[in-house]
Amino acid sequence: MRIQLEYGRTGLEVELPDSNVIGVLRETPAPALPDPVAAVEQALAHPIGTTPLAELARGRKNACIVICDVTRPVPNPILLPPILRVIEQAGIPHDAITLLIATGTHRPNQGEELQQLVGPEIASRYRIVNHDSRNPEAHYDLGMSPNHVPVRLDRTYCDADLRITIGLIEPHFMAGYSGGRKLIMPGVAAFETIQRWHCPRFLEHPLATNGVIEGNPVHEEALAIARMAPPDMIVDVTINEARQITGVFAGDLEKAWLTGTGFAARHVRAFAPQPADIVVTTCAGFPLDATFYQAVKGMVGALPVTRPGGSIIVAAECAEGLGSPDFARVLLETEDLEAFVHHISQPDVFVPEEWQIEELARVVRHAEVFCVTGGIPAETLARCFVTPIESVEAGVHRALQRHGRNATILVIPRGPYVLPCVAPARTL
Repeated sequence: MRIQLEYGRTGLEVELPDSNVIGVLRETPAPALPDPVAAVEQALAHPIGTTPLAELARGRKNACIVICDVTRPVPNPILLPPILRVIEQAGIPHDAITLLIATGTHRPNQGEELQQLVGPEIASRYRIVNHDSRNPEAHYDLGMSPNHVPVRLDRTYCDADLRITIGLIEPHFMAGYSGGRKLIMPGVAAFETIQRWHCPRFLEHPLATNGVIEGNPVHEEALAIARMAPPDMIVDVTINEARQITGVFAGDLEKAWLTGTGFAARHVRAFAPQPADIVVTTCAGFPLDATFYQAVKGMVGALPVTRPGGSIIVAAECAEGLGSPDFARVLLETEDLEAFVHHISQPDVFVPEEWQIEELARVVRHAEVFCVTGGIPAETLARCFVTPIESVEAGVHRALQRHGRNATILVIPRGPYVLPCVAPARTL
């Protein structure tokens, strides 16, 4: 069986044994919108739970539009022009509009990346600023969240007369779904705020996982913090495998986002007949699989359909290596994942980028991991609690040796963009 996996910019075709594969888990296709620009315009004029953007913008002196960084395939070149047009027609001049990149703790986006992010014309005409989570002077102190997280948010965002966020709704391995409140928290939050939110008391909760909103403490805390400086309007979209827009959800921070997640949930879930011995997955290709840090999301996403003690084979290009200097340093200095989790679980212990290593520990606790990548030397990868392997096929061969020639295989070509579940008996 030949299957195309999402890997880097070009994909990766693999050959898997037909007799072992019990399912290829894909999204339920949602049709692309025939005229996405018209759909955006309609959503701005008839938003969910708030007044039209033209009315919101009228009388405002300036605006801040928060956008995702390059790790998210948000179709900003389609979304931004209608938004900017409405804002400017309402009386806000283009030189009073700032595009703020919600980097969270990620690196800044610069040079040609900005043109890819927003389109050449917008990149040359508008002020674009990268959020800097580590600059204490760049944030306002808004007090404490309900769970005693110190809330510090970007000054550019907080000072804006009109605040808009643009995001993508997709499964998120900690927060249930992306988009909405995540553009604010962690998107434009200070490092300390993110650090105290991304910690074991939130992440170790069983409901802090893909596709879960109700009772998910990671989602609930992010929403509570976003409410402390809410956007006037969010504009979130869903996309299909071809990265075409399938839905536009504009309006109130909560109402519009919940409408969007309801739509996404009907399309991203994929059902397996049973947990498999071996799961082949990805980190959804470029831009998400640029680092090992992001590749952990593909591993975590496979857990619901991987039997305990099974094997996960993840293919991620990792063209930028392990990730941030802090993440790389902490990961490579860690000798025992469980000891690391125990250490960061102590009160007032905070380690830079600890959360992704904690998520990696969840994976390794459940299954062995083989990693196929062209961006990280094997000797470095071997220090990251995964087994480097030259190809998916070689990983499957090794896993079959371990689990037996009749071992079952599931494949998730788009990794974390799919929400895999074991089907209830009545649905089979």
